[in-house]
Amino acid sequence: MAKNSAEVKAVNNMVYGSYAAIFACLAISNFVIIPVPLNLIVTATAIVYVGSHSSIKLLEKPELNADGTPKDGEREVLTQADAYKFPIIGSCALFGLYIVFKFLDKDLVNLLLAIYFSVIGMFTIGSTVDPIIHKFIKSEKKYGTAFTLPYLGNIDLTFTPSELVSLILGTAFAGLYFKTKHWALNNLMGISFCVQGLAKISIGSYKIGAILLAGLFVYDVFWVFGTEVMVTVAKSFDGPIKLLFPRAFATGDEKAQFSMLGLGDIVIPGIFIALLLRFDAVQAGVKNFSSLSVFPKPYFHSGIVAYMLGLGATVFVMYYFNAAQPALFYLVPACLGVSMLVALVKKEVSVLFAYSEEEEEKEDKKSDATKKKQ
Repeated sequence: MAKNSAEVKAVNNMVYGSYAAIFACLAISNFVIIPVPLNLIVTATAIVYVGSHSSIKLLEKPELNADGTPKDGEREVLTQADAYKFPIIGSCALFGLYIVFKFLDKDLVNLLLAIYFSVIGMFTIGSTVDPIIHKFIKSEKKYGTAFTLPYLGNIDLTFTPSELVSLILGTAFAGLYFKTKHWALNNLMGISFCVQGLAKISIGSYKIGAILLAGLFVYDVFWVFGTEVMVTVAKSFDGPIKLLFPRAFATGDEKAQFSMLGLGDIVIPGIFIALLLRFDAVQAGVKNFSSLSVFPKPYFHSGIVAYMLGLGATVFVMYYFNAAQPALFYLVPACLGVSMLVALVKKEVSVLFAYSEEEEEKEDKKSDATKKKQ
């Protein structure tokens, strides 16, 4: 019992230590220039670590509404069809933004985007900081109300004290971002988008993950190396679609200089690594689907190391050639290659490819449909 308690404490320390690393880098960077490679790798890896552990709850049966239907926003499971379509949809969206910035007033476009991201960020920041706030405000008592509206379905406006405090903080930070567009607030919103994406999106299976990563590998290489589109949109889009890492503070004559990392370079490999963590949990027979559950994590830990090495390679080549790099060009082979290597060593290749969360989602939907008929 004492050993298990110590292991839980160690996991707890790693998760909250990752939160601390994220916010420490964010805060310190306002006063001291942290070397970009260190800042970028620590921040991105810590985000993946936190988000992956939050995603363990995806293994639970979804919480149901009173009528037996799954609550909205509980989880999103990608299918194989989604994986094939994702690079195409992403390309259309990217090129669409490129055209918009080419022919419309950039200030107006960025104003509309700022309004949109500020509203979304209010809730995502609140959801991201809630686990930390809950450490201090532990009451689970619910306040508010829930009701049903025609066409909209169930509306749940209940909240715990920690959720209310978190939402107030999220609203304050989102409002400050809209007013100031400060790079640190941009990063705070971007970090919250990443953590919530990792916590709520499942790529369904290892096979689907491999298809998705391979497709986005081609997407990233084409739009970065083959055209000016990706770089133009990234520089024109004044919003939290990327994390900014200071290279030089503003002076009287010059603006501040930043290196950037797109949120996709965190979320896409991140949801794959999160799947590896859940696979580790299932292989270990975990029953308590908590972010603090203790179990062997060979695939996850290998994936985290691969992600760090991939980021390191990206930064090295970027500095060596002094040119923007498609991070997925390095991250995809690293993450896929290492996970396959672990499977080969453990003789679990067939087990890894057979693992699926997509089927569980289908079964849940069938069960819900059966309940409705009854």
